[in-house]
Amino acid sequence: MLLSIWLPQQFNAIADPGRIAAQVVAGMGFLGAGAIIKLGNDVKGLTTAASLWVIAAIGMAIGAGMYIAALATEILAFITLILLNKIERKIFPDIRTKTLKIHYNHNNDPDTGAALEVFKTFSIKNKTMNIYPGKEEGKKTKARFLVSILETTDIPKFIKALKASGDIERIEIEEKY
Repeated sequence: MLLSIWLPQQFNAIADPGRIAAQVVAGMGFLGAGAIIKLGNDVKGLTTAASLWVIAAIGMAIGAGMYIAALATEILAFITLILLNKIERKIFPDIRTKTLKIHYNHNNDPDTGAALEVFKTFSIKNKTMNIYPGKEEGKKTKARFLVSILETTDIPKFIKALKASGDIERIEIEEKY
């Protein structure tokens, strides 16, 4: 900002001091676009992109000597980022995709219907289910589910209810990326 103001004064030229500032805005838009990532139906990085642009605008305001406007914008941006994050988490809790493996105590067909009922109780959505029967001697049946779990789900309570639903030996939950 200082450069865009100083250059026309230094060379007694008729120039638009906003030209360099305009390029900063365009450049920050380009960098912000690079921060945005689309993962399936999910879009990440929008807040980061907007924050980069706001910080550039605050820097340009400081460079132009507009300290009060820069401070007011910084305070507003800070409050917005913190307050809206809390509101967003309440309204739209994060949904995590996880792999859930259930190891049964037997080697015959498991009662997956009981497990799916527990899923419904805890608002867990099942995407896929694979059953691996323990056909060989000593092998036990395993069920593998790909599920969507809300960040707010009480996992220990869910596992306790799941174990109570059938003849389950062990449950494993893994984060899926």
